[in-house]
Amino acid sequence: MTNDPVTEVPTTTTTTKGLHPGLTRRQISMMGLGGAIGAGLFVGSGQAISIAGPAVLVSYLVAGGIVVLVMAMLAEMVAARPSSGAFSSYAQKAMGRSAGSAVGWLYWIQLVVVIAAEATGAGAIVANWTPGIPAWVWVLIFVVALTAVNLFGVRNYGRFEFWFAAIKVAAIIAFLVVGVCAIVGLIPDVPATGISNLVDNGGFAPNGIAGIAGALLIVVFAFGGTEVVAIAAAESNDPAHNIRRIVREVLVRILVFYVGSIFVIVAVLPWNDPAVKAGPFSAVLETLNVPGVGLVMDLIVIIALLSAMNANIYGASRMAYSLGERGLAPLAATRTSLKGVPFVAVLASVAFGFVTVGLNWAFPDVVLPALLNVVGSTLLVIWTATAVAQIILRRRADRAGDEMPMRMWGFPWLSWLCLLLLTAVIALAMIDEAARIQLLLTLGLTAVLLLVARATRGVARPGVPRE
Repeated sequence: MTNDPVTEVPTTTTTTKGLHPGLTRRQISMMGLGGAIGAGLFVGSGQAISIAGPAVLVSYLVAGGIVVLVMAMLAEMVAARPSSGAFSSYAQKAMGRSAGSAVGWLYWIQLVVVIAAEATGAGAIVANWTPGIPAWVWVLIFVVALTAVNLFGVRNYGRFEFWFAAIKVAAIIAFLVVGVCAIVGLIPDVPATGISNLVDNGGFAPNGIAGIAGALLIVVFAFGGTEVVAIAAAESNDPAHNIRRIVREVLVRILVFYVGSIFVIVAVLPWNDPAVKAGPFSAVLETLNVPGVGLVMDLIVIIALLSAMNANIYGASRMAYSLGERGLAPLAATRTSLKGVPFVAVLASVAFGFVTVGLNWAFPDVVLPALLNVVGSTLLVIWTATAVAQIILRRRADRAGDEMPMRMWGFPWLSWLCLLLLTAVIALAMIDEAARIQLLLTLGLTAVLLLVARATRGVARPGVPRE
């Protein structure tokens, strides 16, 4: 990405002066699940189904394959060198200061914008239940509450996010059980649906390869959020050991939950049913006469939004802390409380998100959609940088004969396959008009961040290498 000389990257500290290890393997595993199981699955999957039909299952399997490879590459690097900067730190170690800075700031900007979107979305839903209380009051309550959760120590944050994620996982499991019962005819007064809907209404792939490819552009972003485990692993007691089991657990469960849920939807209902596009989970439950579907789905979406918001505050603050530690952000970002919380980074991340919320209310339907468009393809840039960094660092380690706690299987072929798949997704995005605009805006932002990093590379704090 750059021609910067490669420098040694400071490793995240876990002493009384830095971050304190406090997350358990179970908590990090649930954080990964919670990060990926969001409103995009509960609501947004309907759009993907409307494009590809039942063949959307292929789109989910391909996207799942990409995330499996990306997470395996991240796991190898985390096991060798745990860091709260994760993929940003590895990009810097592999490709230089400018690459690490651009990737880190791109991730941070994305998260603070998404924090605003999630707070706005959750506030709007709750405001519908309380006509006397405006949405901004609920947004303020959510922001203050989740900021407090993130300031009370990583152990408390881990417990809170664990239960957030557990509720979403329980909802998915319940949906799968009900769906399977409907398919085989175990629900009273509801005829068995079977799996004929997978091939009726135009066949398994009614819109052919184009439909599968179009859905892939939507689906691949649904897996965003799993990367938080690479950041969180640095605050566990044994990152190198934990990351192996965490990645395996998260990936298997996400694939089962995602593919299983979509299978139930396209088996129970015709893919071209307008209700599926509007809200696939609600559509299935209403068809099966489950009472209180609207309220239940609203509650699940709110929990999904708040869980993701909580995880994004955590991820943004840890990335800001790591950038500060590496001399790529103001020194204040590294200030921690007695509980090892980077409180300045937490407050700064929330503040920028809250400013965005304010701008969105001042200029509705303009500011937030525009910002989301700019960061819409951030995930592709970060995953691509991760793949490139892993290939470089693994080859460097192999040449030096370094022992590694964990090795990516099938190297280098699977690493190159992942990079090829990501390139294919980027090519698809360039064909689709809406996706092309998002991608070009994100690449433009990345270019600006690279230029800023290169322009400031001569400025370094004492003890932090310039390059």
